[in-house]
Amino acid sequence: MGKCFEFDEKVIAVGLVVRDREDALRQIAQMLHKAGYVQDTYTEAIIRRERAFPTGLPTEENGVAIPHTDICHVIAPMIAVGILKTPVDFQNMGDIEDAIPIKIIFMLAMNNCDNQVRLLSELMQIIQDQYLLKKLCVAQSIADIGRLLKDKIHF
Repeated sequence: MGKCFEFDEKVIAVGLVVRDREDALRQIAQMLHKAGYVQDTYTEAIIRRERAFPTGLPTEENGVAIPHTDICHVIAPMIAVGILKTPVDFQNMGDIEDAIPIKIIFMLAMNNCDNQVRLLSELMQIIQDQYLLKKLCVAQSIADIGRLLKDKIHF
């Protein structure tokens, strides 16, 4: 198993207030840009990719989205986490006709294709942990999110 991934609290948001899917994507992508992980082209690239290839995943209670885009827009690898105050609709990854209310967003900024595939696999383990997803949704602080996700991803 690889080393533990270290989340950066500068790219974690709790109780994020958004108007819709694109506003959520824009706000989270801007956190990554402001922290120096992605280029200024990243925000528009992630919105375009989400329109073409939706990333919403249905779960028992709190839907999850895993937006990502091409590695050419990334400076350094990171995962931004957005816990929305109220869910917004994303299209289902498996059926774009189906809208899913999303409460948790894991936005990937990977600068290596192999790492992106491995990371998606690791995130699927987190998404299947309904107890963890519930804890993430009721977390009160960025530090709480960090503690809940600590040691969950290795690569």
